[in-house]
Amino acid sequence: MSTGRIRTKKKSSSLDQSPDNLPLRSSGRQVKKKAAEAAEDDDDASEKKYRKCEKAGCTATCPVCFASAAERCAKNGYTSRWYHLSCGEHFCNECFDHYYRSHKDGYEKYTAWKRIWTSNGKSEPSPKAFMADQQLPYWVQCTKPECGKWRQLTKEIQLTSQIAKTYRCGMKLNNSTKIEGSDQCSMPEDLRVAEVSDHWWYSMLILPPLLKDSVAAPFLSAYFQPFYQPNECGKALCVRPDVMELDELYEFPEYSRDPTMYLALRNLILSLWYTSCKEVLTPHKCTHRIIVRGLVRIRCVQEMERILYFMARKGLINTGILSVSSDQHLLPKEYHNVIVLEAKDRIGGRVWDDRTFKGVTVGKGAQIVNGCVNNPIALMCEQLGIKMHKLGERCDLIQEGGRITDPTIDKRMDFHFNAILDVVSEWRKDKTQHQDVPLGEKIQEIYKAFIQESGIQFSDLEEKVLQFHLSNLEYACGSDLHQVSARSWDHNEFFAQFAGDHTLLTPGYSTIIDKLAEGVDVRLKLPVHSIDYSGEEVQVTTADGTVWTAQKVLVTVPLALLQKNAIQFNPPLPERKMKAINSLGAGVIEKVALQFPYRFWDSKIQGADFFGHVPPSSSKRGLFSVFYDMDPQGKYSVLMSVVTGDAVTTIKNLDDKQVLQLCMTVLRELFKEQEVPDPVKYFVTRWNKDPWIQMAYSFVKTGGSGEAYDVIAEDLQGTIFFAGEATNRHFPQTVTGAYLSGVREASKIAAF
Repeated sequence: MSTGRIRTKKKSSSLDQSPDNLPLRSSGRQVKKKAAEAAEDDDDASEKKYRKCEKAGCTATCPVCFASAAERCAKNGYTSRWYHLSCGEHFCNECFDHYYRSHKDGYEKYTAWKRIWTSNGKSEPSPKAFMADQQLPYWVQCTKPECGKWRQLTKEIQLTSQIAKTYRCGMKLNNSTKIEGSDQCSMPEDLRVAEVSDHWWYSMLILPPLLKDSVAAPFLSAYFQPFYQPNECGKALCVRPDVMELDELYEFPEYSRDPTMYLALRNLILSLWYTSCKEVLTPHKCTHRIIVRGLVRIRCVQEMERILYFMARKGLINTGILSVSSDQHLLPKEYHNVIVLEAKDRIGGRVWDDRTFKGVTVGKGAQIVNGCVNNPIALMCEQLGIKMHKLGERCDLIQEGGRITDPTIDKRMDFHFNAILDVVSEWRKDKTQHQDVPLGEKIQEIYKAFIQESGIQFSDLEEKVLQFHLSNLEYACGSDLHQVSARSWDHNEFFAQFAGDHTLLTPGYSTIIDKLAEGVDVRLKLPVHSIDYSGEEVQVTTADGTVWTAQKVLVTVPLALLQKNAIQFNPPLPERKMKAINSLGAGVIEKVALQFPYRFWDSKIQGADFFGHVPPSSSKRGLFSVFYDMDPQGKYSVLMSVVTGDAVTTIKNLDDKQVLQLCMTVLRELFKEQEVPDPVKYFVTRWNKDPWIQMAYSFVKTGGSGEAYDVIAEDLQGTIFFAGEATNRHFPQTVTGAYLSGVREASKIAAF
């Protein structure tokens, strides 16, 4: 492909030089006039002084070779063929031959690169890929706020994060950081830079950018969080490193055909956030970590800011507990004034009065974090420097009378319990909502059929252990199983869940909620009577007659209050939303926390984080079925237990002292061989009786569907928004789900 044509001697001063030895004439628009003049002066019309790029649509009328590798490099003169990388970057046929032909000096370098390229499992090696990966010069932006011009570095200079972070116009980068003169920033910027911002420029790029030394590399090499492997189930708040999510495609449709640039920048931003989540991640902190050759680095820096703001709005970065100065903006502009309506004195299960025992919060969801990897609660603990306690798996089942149940019996009944649920899963595969039945009824039906068909007869103890497992299921659902949908009781399990260990937030949720509330205007004891969103502004009227106005309102009151129309909406809530609200159940559980003078349970449970109570009969199922050690480090002696299912009705009309007596009777039966002291403090939740709560968490009622969560979450006219665990189809019944629903709605409000 080499040409024997002798190149015409070029006229002097054909290129203007900047102080950085950067050619200012490189693109088509810059050279059209000179090319025309040169053509007029050419005595030999048959000799071609310039040759256009053959790439259709390329604006470079007179390309310039960036490689300068071959002795006979065309520079800005004639070559038999220009190879196009972008509209401002070409290399000549002579430099192509220099690396591609086996008898040329650069061939060994090219073949060595091919071996490395192939071993890394990337795309097919090619001369264009080699040039883009190894020969294109780097571009760097002046860090002076009043300048910000982009400069092209010489081929010999390898761009580093430090150089990108400190570069000033005119800076010498070989052996010195001395800046020559004081007017280097006044020199004009290469006109190719302006073209990079045009919408068409990226479509003319031959090869997508591949970042060098990306901070994402250590994560991607082993597919650590926040990423997951293509061949495994997804994890909550994790993304595939090689695939755009649906909302990403919607926001950035221009990358749908080739998402390489978007994914490279998104993965870089995510990895930087997870490397240090205690400080706000700003565009400035990301820019100098983008190391890629060629003009495309300019485009990457420009796009990075868009992607970063989108990820912040989505809640993937810059979330949790961060110190944000007044001059920092997590989003690019100011958004609407918003009123957030919460339940009385409760945010995410935290009781806003003195109901704690030495920092241990007694709230909905306790403080057990299900799956610590990527869980926002775990993230906030890291931001606060709180070490979470990893929960062990051992849970001894203690019978009344003090005997610990044989683990083989527990395993056997756990197997049968899960087998019953597997049969439920098979049964529901072809069932519609109209064919739904109560979960408790279906379990009982399957159990009876199994006994009849197998001829197996369980012992009295085994029957009791099975009741224990059923009580745990009622705890998970927040209801008597005869109210729960057999078809949709575990609807959220079909979505990606959090990975990692179950952990305990020993200081209690209050440590997080108090920190989140700092600087926020929180008004208590202001029950909302009505919300009028019929006008241009929303009017929120409280019980004392005060009218508050806002552009947007976020409603996060419990499902039970929405079901009872505790707030009057004008216009009324749509029928579709009300149907969804009433298709869910307002589940009720209660908790009892007891602080003792010493840890009497240690010797028996031998370091376990919780222990179970085998119910003496099915009628007492759910009455203090599990006891949790809320301070496993041993500084405080606090146990917490739950009341679930029909047992909630048992204690509903008892006063706190009577509930305490029931609980102590159970504990003394479980530890009959020793003295169990009276508690020095105790607390009984009354979620069911609190007029502004009236529930613990939601569940899908018989005949309902998990889709109801999505319907409840739908906004009204872009003005009224809804959050809370009963609006989170993926993570209902959890504090994490409630928190994430708030992040979700904040993103929606910001987008409107």
